[in-house]
Order: sequence, then C-alpha cells, then structure tokens
Amino acid sequence: MPIQLKRSYRFAFRSAVLITLLSSLLLGGLLYFLQTLDWSIVLLFSILVFTTSFAVLQIRIEKFIYRRIKKIYDDVALLDSSSFTSGPITTDMRTLTAEIEKFAQDKKIEIDTLKIREEYRKDFLGNVSHELKTPLFTVQGYILTLLDGAMEDKSIRKKYLQRANKAVERLIYIIKDLDLITKLEVGDLNLEREDFDVIELIHSVFDLLEMKAAKKKITLTFDMEYTEPIYVYADKEKIQQVLTNLLVNSIKYGHRDGTSEVSVENLIKNKVIVRVTDNGEGIPQKHIPRLFERFYRVDQSGSRSEGGSGLGLSIVKHIIEAHDEKIYVESVEEVGSEFSFTLEKAKKIEMKTI
Repeated sequence: MPIQLKRSYRFAFRSAVLITLLSSLLLGGLLYFLQTLDWSIVLLFSILVFTTSFAVLQIRIEKFIYRRIKKIYDDVALLDSSSFTSGPITTDMRTLTAEIEKFAQDKKIEIDTLKIREEYRKDFLGNVSHELKTPLFTVQGYILTLLDGAMEDKSIRKKYLQRANKAVERLIYIIKDLDLITKLEVGDLNLEREDFDVIELIHSVFDLLEMKAAKKKITLTFDMEYTEPIYVYADKEKIQQVLTNLLVNSIKYGHRDGTSEVSVENLIKNKVIVRVTDNGEGIPQKHIPRLFERFYRVDQSGSRSEGGSGLGLSIVKHIIEAHDEKIYVESVEEVGSEFSFTLEKAKKIEMKTI
C-alpha cells in the first residue's frame, strides 16, 4: 500500500476563513466601540488568525481522520483482489466515499458472478453425471445379464455385447467432446488456419451426412448453385466440425421430407456469412438464450432418443469465438431455425479483388 497521503485542504480552509471572519468582526467591533479602530491591526490579526487556524485544523484533522481511514484501507487490503488500496490514502471525504461506493459495487458484481458460477457448476456437474450415468448403467446392465447366465446363448451374447459396445462408444463420444470444449474454453486449442474453399468443404459434409439425412428423407442442399469457389481463412478441420454439428442438429430436429439448406454470402469486404437453415420444428424463444450452454437440451426426451452428447452447439460457439467470429440463431416454432456464423475471407482472395 502506498504511504503517500492525498490531502484535502478544503475543510480546513473553509473553517479557517469562517473563524477569521468571526474573530475579525469581533475585533473590529470592539475597536470601533473603543473608538480605536485601525484597519491595519484588523488585517494583521486576520492573517495571523487564518494562518494559525488553518495549520492547527489541518494537522489535527489529518491526525484524527488519517488513523481511522488508514485502518479502513488496512482492513480492505486483506482482500488481495481489491484495487481499493492501489491508490494513495485520501482524507478527502468526497473522494473516500466515491472509492468506497465503487469498491462496494465491484464486490457486489464479484459476489453475483460467483453465485452465477456456482449455479452453473452445480448444473454442469448434474448434467455430466446424468449424461454419463445412462450409458454406464446400460453397459452394467448388459454385462450383469450376461454374467447371470445369458452368456451361454451365443445370439443373446453377441447382441448384448454389441449394445454394450454402443453405450461405450457414446461414453467415449461424450468424453472427447468434453475434452475439446475444455480446451476451447481455456484457450488451449491451437487453431491451424489456412485458406480453403468453404463450398467444397460443405459438399464434403453433405457427403458424410447423406445416409443420416436419407433415413429421415431430408434433403441437404445449397440455396443456389455456386459455380465459383469461396475461399476463407480458418481452421478447416474445426469449421468442418461446426458445419457437421449444425447440420446434424438440423437433421435431428427437422421434419420428415424436409430440407436442410446452406448458403454462403458476402457480408462485408473481408467477411462471409454461412447460414444453415431448416424447416423443422423450430425452437421456442425462451430457450434461445441458453441454447449454447453445455448439455442444455430444448426437448429432454426427444433429444435423448436421438442421441448425441448435448455439447454440439456449445462446441460450435466456442470454435467460432476462437476464430474471433460471431454466431447467430433465429428460430420460429413450427417454421424452422437458422444458424449463421461469420468467417474471414482468405487473404489471397482479398488481394486479387483489390
């Protein structure tokens, strides 16, 4: 803590002026009454009284107030995170009051933030345990059934082992997603940016999800025919994961015989925006603010029956934000949803267009 003292002379000055005026008036009145009024004596007396009063008041105030204020600073200094004690100690009541009010406001914000984080932590632990519990109990159930005697039947043994393997794969899927999102949140994931054709990447994602979409008779399509490549500068593998997660959700919540449409548009000179639109069941407005939270599900029963780790959209958000870009969502119930995100255009393309 700095030992420097920020002084305020206003109180001592005003008090000294008041004392000087009163004492000078009394002296002047007395001299006038005695008919010996001499203005030079009154002026000299006023200067002497003002100087003495100001000095005594300032010294006494600083010694009296400073000890108490310093104790406040020392007590607050116990909070290591406090910026309250970073400046000089002040005996100015107005400044001190403002500093205390700011300190109290900052502490209130910190407490509110800690409460939110605590609630988030509780929700997260509850969600993690719930997500891991289902496949773990599934695996345990099949293994116990086999140990109880079902292992002797080859057909049942194979079927149960296959189902247990699916549950283990789901566990691995959840753990991998958790590991990825943890790296994204702490900034521990290095992005390998490169120039690539985003249209070609979308085509490859369409090919990967073709069979999944065919099961619900959902058509994966572009909004128009793109005859020219559109180059962007980003981590190709991570953007492929973003597109995959968004299209998987689009298929999962889309209506049978529906469409999942992707468009790529110029946003500004050095940005493009990629939109993934479906004509599915849509998302109620009350759920949209929490849509990108880990494990948050709009429809608990429906989403679980479709599988997934519940981390898809959260991973999408963190990947896009790791690129210093934005993601947006618009949705109307029974009409459909649109997820869109921005990407930086490839630098070599920008140079060609200049």
